Amino acid sequence: MSGYLTTHVLDTARGCPAEGLKIDLYRIDGETRAHLRSLVTNADGRTDEQILPAAEFARGTYELVFHAGAYLDACGVAPEEPRFLDVVPLRFGMSEAAHYHVPLLLSPFGYSTYRGS
Repeated sequence: MSGYLTTHVLDTARGCPAEGLKIDLYRIDGETRAHLRSLVTNADGRTDEQILPAAEFARGTYELVFHAGAYLDACGVAPEEPRFLDVVPLRFGMSEAAHYHVPLLLSPFGYSTYRGS
């Protein structure tokens, strides 16, 4: 089995999937941060394709960057100056060839994540 990476973003304040949220994926190697791809969530709060497909999987450290501020702006959440949550980076390691699912539960004033299945 080869590994791959997926996510799911839920807007816990509105009680629905976070549609239209931009996500960037980076690979971290020491002090080097290499951008691998950008995706946008669909109506289900997921990306239409795997964030890191099996053909490109490599063990290592990665970072998902969720552009929460732009999403909240698009949803009409009253902006603060500066917005409490704008860009949410999640850095994590993938140590084995497995399905890594890294969901984000998001509200204007907080978020949580976990290794899902």
